[in-house]
Amino acid sequence: MDALIYTGAALSLGGLFALFWCIVSAIRARRARLDDDALRARLQKLVVLNLGALFASILGLMLIVVGIFLG
Repeated sequence: MDALIYTGAALSLGGLFALFWCIVSAIRARRARLDDDALRARLQKLVVLNLGALFASILGLMLIVVGIFLG
């Protein structure tokens, strides 16, 4: 059960770092002073990555909880 907990922690941390990267990328995109269409296109790509990172974090937390319950 320790493997579930450590795997979940790694997945959660990876998702958290990806979320932080999304925030930094969005701030950089806004500071680049792009036109509306280019900014919208860049932020739409970030939304997909943001949702994937959020899903990874949630999945990691679920693995941690299951590992604790089974352990």
